[in-house]
Amino acid sequence: MLKNIPPILSPDLLHILMSMGHGDEIVIADGNFPADTHAERLIRADGHGVCDIVNAFIPFFPMDESVNDYAIVMATGNESIPPIWTEFESILHNQSPNRSTLTSISREAFYERSRNAFAIVASSESALFANIILKKGVVII
Repeated sequence: MLKNIPPILSPDLLHILMSMGHGDEIVIADGNFPADTHAERLIRADGHGVCDIVNAFIPFFPMDESVNDYAIVMATGNESIPPIWTEFESILHNQSPNRSTLTSISREAFYERSRNAFAIVASSESALFANIILKKGVVII
């Protein structure tokens, strides 16, 4: 055991987060997302929701400050905003007040980006359109 590491962060997920480099992307996927189909590296987080997972690792995860599309969601196909997107923005804002904007891309573009992601974390999230891609930045000491 380690101290002060949220228990929701499995050894496999911690390894993935540590292995990622600047510009690598990680997908935190809801329960409907075809994670097995798209993942080169798949981490199971069964029993957990997307926001719980992101909340657990975001304090340790430097967001890429050099791009505007550091947090990407899958477009709904209409003008509606899924309630979980507000939660995503709140989590990002709490971590970095200037970095809370989501970039919405089409389903096809999201799937393509997911196939190229460093890893996909498959959750049990039941909310619709609750998938997010986060781009890793650099640690500035």
